Amino acid sequence: MSTEGADESSWALDPEDESGAVVAAVGRQLKMWREAAGLDRSTFAERMGYGADLTRKIESGIRIPRPEYLDKADEVLGAGGKIAAMKEDVEKAHYPKKVRDLAKLESQAVELGAYGNHNLHGLLQTEEYARALYEIRRPAFSSDEVERHVAARMARQEIFHRQPSPALTFVLEQVTLERPIGGRDVLRRQLEHLLDVGRLRNVEIQVMPMDCEDHAGMGGQIDVLKLRDGSAIGYVEAQLMSRLVTSAKEIQILELRYGIIRSQALNPRQSRAFIEKVLGET
Repeated sequence: MSTEGADESSWALDPEDESGAVVAAVGRQLKMWREAAGLDRSTFAERMGYGADLTRKIESGIRIPRPEYLDKADEVLGAGGKIAAMKEDVEKAHYPKKVRDLAKLESQAVELGAYGNHNLHGLLQTEEYARALYEIRRPAFSSDEVERHVAARMARQEIFHRQPSPALTFVLEQVTLERPIGGRDVLRRQLEHLLDVGRLRNVEIQVMPMDCEDHAGMGGQIDVLKLRDGSAIGYVEAQLMSRLVTSAKEIQILELRYGIIRSQALNPRQSRAFIEKVLGET
């Protein structure tokens, strides 16, 4: 492992993120374990194989330790699994707050309907497609921010493996199937992934073709989630803003629009054939 400059074993912390309290608490615990073991910061860092400055940043709650750092610290300090046990909370803390909030709602959903008009929905993206999207963002993300967002997006896809399985429906614009985000090879694997996901019994994927004259989705992205408690919530996103929709009147509008969009799109069987055709031409 590298020593100084080993920030790759931690994530940057947004100072305005409320998860900072969790990160600070973990840092204090690490410092207490280190001091109880009679190790100064330099000696501990040397045994860890990371730089002393990284140790300082993590103990001060400035950076979020990655799981492998906590595993190594548990071993070096003889914590018997007590430090490693903090991995789950710390790993979640490095996801952006907006994503954590959305993932929490998705984990409670029994139904999810989503329409997107500029790129494939995050739940349907492959890791390399998602990374390509974040890498072309302007103003540019740092490498650390790209990895942070990609990891968060991939973690949300646990929804496909939940039991009981939620009902998931997606309407994709034709252009999102044809725009070669990340290059032709990335797009080809992404299309193959869509076909795989579409085979799941609880998933329906539809395509909105370019030649559709009537289109109720011109207002942009729509996500509607129905939760276990019987309530519903919406999510909309545009340039520089995103928001959760909780007003019953606004949710009713989103549900109406989404229902019309689905009726205007190709049905799931036609959509699968369409995706296969695009894949064959890519």
